[in-house]
Amino acid sequence: QEEKKQLTLKVEELERKLESASAQNIEFLQVIAKREESIHQCQLRLEEKSRECSSLARQLEMAIEDAKRQVEQARERAVSRERAAQSKMLDLETQLSRNKTELNQLRRSKEDAERRYESRLQDLRDRLEQSESTNRSMQNYVQFLKSSYDNVF
Repeated sequence: QEEKKQLTLKVEELERKLESASAQNIEFLQVIAKREESIHQCQLRLEEKSRECSSLARQLEMAIEDAKRQVEQARERAVSRERAAQSKMLDLETQLSRNKTELNQLRRSKEDAERRYESRLQDLRDRLEQSESTNRSMQNYVQFLKSSYDNVF
C-alpha cells in the first residue's frame, strides 16, 4: 500500500508535469502560430514591397529612357541649330565679301568719275578762259574799230 501510495504520488506528479508540459506545449504552439502568422504577414508585406520595387524599377527605367530620349532630341536640336548658325554665318560672310567687292568697285567708279569730272571741269575752265580771252580780244577789236571810225568820221 505504501508502494501504491508512492506510485500514486509519482503518477500524480507525472500527471502534473504532463499537464504542465501540455500547457507549455500549448503555449509554444500558440507562440509558434503567432510567429507563423507574423512570418506570413511579413512575407505578404515582402511580396507587396517586391511588387512595388519592381513597379518603381520599371518606372525608373522608363524615366531614364525618356530622359535619354529627351537628351538625344536636345542634342539633335542643338546640332541642327549649330549647323543652321554655321550656314547663316557662311552666307553672311559670303554676302559681306560680295558687299566689300561691290564697295571697292563703287569706290573705283567714284574715283574714276571724279577724275573724269575734274578733267571735264578743267577742260570747261580752259575753254571758258579761252572764250573770255577771245571775247576780250573781240571787244578790244570792236573798240578799236569804233575809235577808228570815230577818227575817220
